Order: sequence, then C-alpha cells, then structure tokens
Amino acid sequence: MQTPQQSTIEMVATTFNGLEEVLATEIAALGASVTQVHKRAVSFLANKRLMYMANLHLRTALHIYVPLQKFIARTPEQLYRNISKIKWREHLKKQQTFAVSSVVNSSYFTHSKYAALKVKDAIVDQFRRQTGERPSVDVRKPDLQLHIHINEHYCTLYKDSSGDSLHKRGYRQQTDRAPLNEVLAAGMLLTSQWSGTQPFVDPMCGSGTIAIEAALIATKKAPGLYREHFGFFTWANFDKDLWEILKTQALKQCIPAPHPITAADNSPKAVAIARANVAHAQLSDSIEVKMQDFNRGKSHINMLNEEAEQLGGLLVINPPYGERLTPANIEQLYKRIGNTLKNKYPNCEAWILSANKDALKNIGLRSAKKCLLYNGALPCKYHKYELYTGTRRKKIVSL
Repeated sequence: MQTPQQSTIEMVATTFNGLEEVLATEIAALGASVTQVHKRAVSFLANKRLMYMANLHLRTALHIYVPLQKFIARTPEQLYRNISKIKWREHLKKQQTFAVSSVVNSSYFTHSKYAALKVKDAIVDQFRRQTGERPSVDVRKPDLQLHIHINEHYCTLYKDSSGDSLHKRGYRQQTDRAPLNEVLAAGMLLTSQWSGTQPFVDPMCGSGTIAIEAALIATKKAPGLYREHFGFFTWANFDKDLWEILKTQALKQCIPAPHPITAADNSPKAVAIARANVAHAQLSDSIEVKMQDFNRGKSHINMLNEEAEQLGGLLVINPPYGERLTPANIEQLYKRIGNTLKNKYPNCEAWILSANKDALKNIGLRSAKKCLLYNGALPCKYHKYELYTGTRRKKIVSL
C-alpha cells in the first residue's frame, strides 16, 4: 500500500507562452512523468516529494497546482453544490484564511470573478453550518490559495502549492525600469542551452536578472532556496522533515561557477541595482558587474584568459525595444549591437530578445534560430546568432 508521499496524482505546472517545452524538459529531469503539454501549462504525475521538488527546483514554472476536485457544472448552483461536497475542515481551519483565483473559458460561466465568488460562498457556508464560524478571505497572503479552472462545463478546483508566483525568487530587492521576469530570464537561458560550460555575458544587464539566473544554472543552485514561504507550508499534511531533507540535498548539489559570468550596463543606476541584487543573491563570487557601454571598449570575453577566448562565450541580450527612443535612434542602436557582436565577439553565440521586429532587422546578422516568447503581454522574437570571423563556408569533403 502506497503512503501519501508515494502515491501519485496528476498535477499542473503553469508557465509563460513559449516556454511549455522547456518546462516539460525540466519536469522530466526531476523524475516526474509528463502527461500533457498545454498552452502555458504542463500536466505531470507526481507525489508529495516531487511536488516539493517542483516548487524548489523548477526555473520556468509559475505555479504548481494540485487538483482537489473535478466535476461538471453548467450553472452557478451546480458549481456551488459540487464545492459543498468537499470536506473543507480537512483542508482549512476556521481560524485560517483563504483566497480563490479563477480562469474561465466557458459559455456557461461568463464572469470568472463570479465563479470564484461561488466557490468562496460554498466554503464559508459549509463552515457556518458546521461550526457557527467561518474562515476569513485574505487575497494578499492566504493560508490556502485555491484556483478554479472552468473550460465550458468541465471544472477543476486546485490547491495552489506555490502560493506567490514562483518567479518571486526572493533575491531581487531593487529593479530598474521594465525589469525582466525571472521565469522568462531562466527560460531564455535554458532555450539557449546555457549550462555554465563557457563564459557568459549580459552586456545590457539592467537589474541583473539574466546574469543572476545564469549564475543559478551554472552553480546548480535551486531558485526556490531563496524563498521563505510556499503555499504548501500551511497545508494540513505539510511534511516539514521531508522538506528540510530536500532543501539540504539541494544545497549540497551547489558548485562554484565553472566560468566567468559578466553583467554590464552603461547606466550607473542600473549597475548599482544589479550589484545590490547580485550581493543579495550571494553570487558576488560568481558574477562581475561592470559599468561599460557594450558598443564601446573591449570585448568582455577578450578581457578574460586565453582559455576563455578559445571557449568563446554566450551573450544573452535584452536591449531596449524603442518605447523611449525615436525610430532613427533605435535603428542605430541595433546596428551598433550587430557590429559589436560581429567585430568583437568571434567564436561566440548571441541571443537577443526584442519586441521590436523592425529594429531586429538592423542587427545585420543572419539568425540561426528564432523563437516566440512573451515579455508580459508583449510578443517578442528571440533570435540566435552564431558569430565567427570572416565568411562561413561549408566544408567540401573529397571522396
């Protein structure tokens, strides 16, 4: 007979549009069985141990949802009755708080907030009937975060094991303008196959998020190690001993960064913020933050030793998209980026994320790969450039 820790159920991990396959690969690497890849989500089989590990280790997940009840409902009354069938005192104490989020794509339920309200009412009414008291709603930091997903008449009620979104690692104390989401940064790096086996440069680092995520991957540090709280901490079946074991194992697998990681920016404010975030992430030994204009001065790779030059390097760049620049200025900026890459970074690989498709055309280099990612609501092209000296020619083999 399986124990609760050993028994598996189908859970759901959510992510950003375009990162589904990256997340599925991460989940499989943890030892969980992926059952289906959806739009912005991945279903997988997991037990309590793997659920804890998913929250601790996954770099491209936003939430890990554990199903509580699946049912069919075509009216608010049917939704209410099905939620009322759950024995809520097994999941929530009357002195605890809860909140309900919702995603609805249904011709039966046209308002997602109303669906969430019916779930809340069913829970509160059951407590009142059974105890004369009711738990309170706290949308900011609830003890139990619930999520109702309705697709036409198919309804699934989930417990959110993550609580706050997993992109909130806990290391970022300050941000510059338009900071990149941590999950998106990790997804960009994993898409580029970054693993720490060569020097890394983010020459327009802003708050330093890409470089920090690169260092976490290179040092094999689990992103969840910075977090002080996960949703499952306040669940009735929370296994603190198991959680401490998994945290200890995660700490033991950390290694020093094998190669230099550089973050640079031409903004004094951005450099100060990046340095503060790197220090708070306890990665100052792994990341060097510099004040430098990418299009001026020496290559960051060439300033390293000969071995680093031979290895080449990986550059991941999130340049301005043009919101605060005139069309002529953004065109010139992207031209300079392309020239700098070609002239100063031979034997390297560069990936550039931009929501400005017209500006990307001015890079002047042929992209080896293109992906579609989303920076918030902005659709972005993520282009790979293989850099080399002179003209690349195919080798002709004589037979």
